[in-house]
Amino acid sequence: MRSRYSAFVVRDAGYLRRTWDESTCPAVIDLSDDVDWLGLDIVDAPAPGPFHNTATVAFVARYRRAGARSAMAETSLFRRTAGGWRYVRPVVTTD
Repeated sequence: MRSRYSAFVVRDAGYLRRTWDESTCPAVIDLSDDVDWLGLDIVDAPAPGPFHNTATVAFVARYRRAGARSAMAETSLFRRTAGGWRYVRPVVTTD
Protein backbone atom coordinates (compact mmCIF):
# COMPACT_ATOMS: atom_id res chain seq x y z
CA MET A 1 0.00 0.00 0.00
CA ARG A 2 2.77 2.44 0.88
CA SER A 3 4.54 1.84 -2.43
CA ARG A 4 1.32 2.45 -4.37
CA TYR A 5 0.70 5.67 -2.42
CA SER A 6 4.25 6.77 -3.27
CA ALA A 7 3.55 6.01 -6.94
CA PHE A 8 0.54 8.34 -6.81
CA VAL A 9 2.73 11.03 -5.20
CA VAL A 10 5.34 10.88 -8.00
CA ARG A 11 2.71 10.10 -10.67
CA ASP A 12 4.21 6.76 -11.70
CA ALA A 13 1.41 5.21 -13.77
CA GLY A 14 3.65 2.33 -14.86
CA TYR A 15 4.18 1.15 -11.29
CA LEU A 16 0.50 1.52 -10.47
CA ARG A 17 -0.43 -0.55 -13.54
CA ARG A 18 2.11 -3.27 -12.60
CA THR A 19 0.68 -3.51 -9.07
CA TRP A 20 -2.99 -3.39 -10.11
CA ASP A 21 -4.84 -6.66 -10.67
CA GLU A 22 -5.35 -6.97 -14.41
CA SER A 23 -9.02 -7.86 -13.93
CA THR A 24 -9.79 -4.41 -12.48
CA CYS A 25 -7.04 -2.12 -13.80
CA PRO A 26 -8.59 0.84 -15.63
CA ALA A 27 -7.53 1.79 -19.13
CA VAL A 28 -6.59 5.27 -17.87
CA ILE A 29 -5.12 5.98 -14.43
CA ASP A 30 -5.94 9.53 -13.28
CA LEU A 31 -2.80 11.20 -11.93
CA SER A 32 -3.99 14.80 -11.89
CA ASP A 33 -1.33 17.48 -11.54
CA ASP A 34 -3.73 19.48 -9.36
CA VAL A 35 -3.54 16.99 -6.46
CA ASP A 36 -0.77 17.30 -3.86
CA TRP A 37 -0.58 14.20 -1.67
CA LEU A 38 0.18 15.13 1.94
CA GLY A 39 0.38 11.85 3.83
CA LEU A 40 -0.77 8.28 4.32
CA ASP A 41 -1.99 6.61 7.50
CA ILE A 42 -2.48 2.85 7.55
CA VAL A 43 -5.47 2.26 9.83
CA ASP A 44 -5.58 -1.54 9.72
CA ALA A 45 -3.64 -4.19 7.83
CA PRO A 46 -4.24 -7.66 9.22
CA ALA A 47 -1.34 -9.92 8.27
CA PRO A 48 -2.49 -12.66 5.91
CA GLY A 49 -1.48 -16.21 6.64
CA PRO A 50 0.82 -18.12 4.30
CA PHE A 51 -2.14 -19.84 2.65
CA HIS A 52 -4.28 -16.72 2.19
CA ASN A 53 -4.41 -15.28 -1.30
CA THR A 54 -6.26 -12.10 -0.38
CA ALA A 55 -5.71 -9.37 2.20
CA THR A 56 -7.14 -5.98 3.07
CA VAL A 57 -5.55 -2.67 4.02
CA ALA A 58 -7.55 0.19 5.54
CA PHE A 59 -6.00 3.62 5.08
CA VAL A 60 -6.53 7.36 5.04
CA ALA A 61 -4.69 9.41 2.40
CA ARG A 62 -4.54 13.17 2.89
CA TYR A 63 -4.27 15.55 -0.06
CA ARG A 64 -4.69 19.15 -1.19
CA ARG A 65 -6.58 20.14 -4.34
CA ALA A 66 -7.19 23.74 -5.40
CA GLY A 67 -5.84 24.92 -2.05
CA ALA A 68 -8.33 22.88 -0.02
CA ARG A 69 -7.18 20.03 2.20
CA SER A 70 -9.14 16.81 2.19
CA ALA A 71 -8.75 13.08 2.80
CA MET A 72 -9.94 9.83 1.36
CA ALA A 73 -10.50 6.70 3.40
CA GLU A 74 -10.65 3.23 1.89
CA THR A 75 -10.30 -0.41 2.73
CA SER A 76 -8.55 -1.99 -0.24
CA LEU A 77 -8.59 -5.60 -1.33
CA PHE A 78 -5.32 -7.10 -2.54
CA ARG A 79 -4.71 -10.47 -4.24
CA ARG A 80 -1.49 -12.47 -3.98
CA THR A 81 -0.07 -13.54 -7.35
CA ALA A 82 3.17 -15.14 -8.45
CA GLY A 83 4.47 -11.60 -9.01
CA GLY A 84 3.45 -10.31 -5.57
CA TRP A 85 0.45 -8.50 -4.15
CA ARG A 86 -1.88 -6.68 -6.56
CA TYR A 87 -4.53 -4.08 -5.76
CA VAL A 88 -7.97 -5.38 -6.75
CA ARG A 89 -10.63 -2.90 -5.62
CA PRO A 90 -12.13 -1.10 -2.65
CA VAL A 91 -13.99 -3.34 -0.23
CA VAL A 92 -17.68 -2.51 -0.17
CA THR A 93 -19.49 -3.13 3.08
CA THR A 94 -23.19 -3.03 3.76
CA ASP A 95 -25.06 -2.61 7.01
